Amino acid sequence: MDDCCAVGPRVDCPNRSRPSHPIAESSNEMDTTSEVIDEPLTYDALGEMYCKLCDDPLFANIPGKIELDMWGRILMSPATPYHGKLQARLARSLSALGGEAYTEPPIVTPAGLLVPDVAWASAQFVSRQDEEMPFTRAPELCIEVASHSNSRKALSVKIAAYLAAGAVEAWIVLSRSKRFEFYGKDGPLPQTAFEVDLSELFD
Repeated sequence: MDDCCAVGPRVDCPNRSRPSHPIAESSNEMDTTSEVIDEPLTYDALGEMYCKLCDDPLFANIPGKIELDMWGRILMSPATPYHGKLQARLARSLSALGGEAYTEPPIVTPAGLLVPDVAWASAQFVSRQDEEMPFTRAPELCIEVASHSNSRKALSVKIAAYLAAGAVEAWIVLSRSKRFEFYGKDGPLPQTAFEVDLSELFD
């Protein structure tokens, strides 16, 4: 997915203690409203903010996926039709494993609320967490379909975040060179442990 364009740098988070304004402290007035975000948002705050965005009609017709970084900034990623086709083909291939294949499931991670292009979850995961919005744990497999504007750093951050959030494997699909990169908790993998046929993905 394309590297994201950040909008809305300021987020008001409920249920958080806010330091008083320094100017207010020098006078007799106390201002309990913080003008900046002092620390990363909690998982609960990220989830609450994402749910509000999903219910906001202003975001109803925006193409592509919406993510939040750990500071609550909104990140939007437009996608091409070819990108969407690869997502659909991946989901169809993964469905052969049983369990459930998802396209763009929201997941709370240490890097923020991220949305992998495709994910696969076992039946056990589905029975425990399928009703969650967003997921508080990553499905066993999370996949990013790289676009020409993606940076290696941004993709690496996402892969690490999915694995830290509970994924067993995370993949990067490089559509231009028609190849895959597989990652586990200990780093790059020579091949995936998931028995799935990917031979016709790029046809």
